[in-house]
Amino acid sequence: MDSSAVKKTTIRAIGNASGATIPKIILEKYNLHEGDTVFLVETENGILLSPYDPEFESAMELYQDASKKYRNALKELAK
Repeated sequence: MDSSAVKKTTIRAIGNASGATIPKIILEKYNLHEGDTVFLVETENGILLSPYDPEFESAMELYQDASKKYRNALKELAK
């Protein structure tokens, strides 16, 4: 991993919860803003913070499989 891609942050108390700050350069790079939802995904290498919902990706894969299988029926329903 490129060392310039590694950023350090500190977990701090926020009310009854805890949170970590994200450097401004990272927020700008990924077009993230205050109030945006992000997902913590546990991986074998640690925790991944992502703006992409892994369940949505799984649902889209299921849709793509079904849309191929039922292409003709979907085409008829679209008329």
